[in-house]
Amino acid sequence: MTATAPTVLATSIGFDSRGRGPYDWSPGPVFDLAFQLAGDPGRPRICHLGTATGDDPTRIAGFYGAFAARPDVAVSHLSLFPMPTVADVRAHLLAQDVVWVGGGSVANLLAVWRVHGLEEVFREAWLAGVVLAGVSAGSLCWHVGGTTDSYGPGLRPVTDGLGLLPYSNGVHHDSEEQRRPLYHRLVADGTLPPGFATDDGVGLVYRGTELVEAVADRPGKAAYRVERGDDGTAQETRIEPRRLR
Repeated sequence: MTATAPTVLATSIGFDSRGRGPYDWSPGPVFDLAFQLAGDPGRPRICHLGTATGDDPTRIAGFYGAFAARPDVAVSHLSLFPMPTVADVRAHLLAQDVVWVGGGSVANLLAVWRVHGLEEVFREAWLAGVVLAGVSAGSLCWHVGGTTDSYGPGLRPVTDGLGLLPYSNGVHHDSEEQRRPLYHRLVADGTLPPGFATDDGVGLVYRGTELVEAVADRPGKAAYRVERGDDGTAQETRIEPRRLR
């Protein structure tokens, strides 16, 4: 089974930590939500892409380790450095229930994906009902653009996202002090279109190009609609998320 409509789960939600090291992860409830959005298949297939961190093998191993106690989930990964790790990239991605894209450099991710023709493949997968999901760079990439530290510690706009969703996207809205003011300015001056932002621990569920809900894996967090007001400044509207358990 796959999603009954094109579906994106765009988040500022990472793995839970087991506390025994930086990559000793456990999958939080956002992953079960992704499987539900994919139609609750009996053994969901999830493919991890770590392009945004250069296909760091430690992080890839962490992804497999997170699901080691979940034999009910079929885990794979697609690396592109130094060459694709599967013979037919398109066929592999289209065979998934969920694609999960990790955080890192969204600018580098987009450049490498385009070299390998993934822009077209992801649109095909999205239309076919594969749930496209991810965190940080893995959230920004599905939108028109957002704010990124891909170019250095000072945040800059990225405006060449895949554009499956016709909005801008703000991630880590509450935890990185540069994010909110820059995102507001870029929406206000028209560099970015109106869009949605997420605090850490919050995700956005889109069906087609419509935002249908915000979700959170912890209390006290929110999503936000950010648009240009009549006075030329950015207007932010809080969206209360549904708590995942």
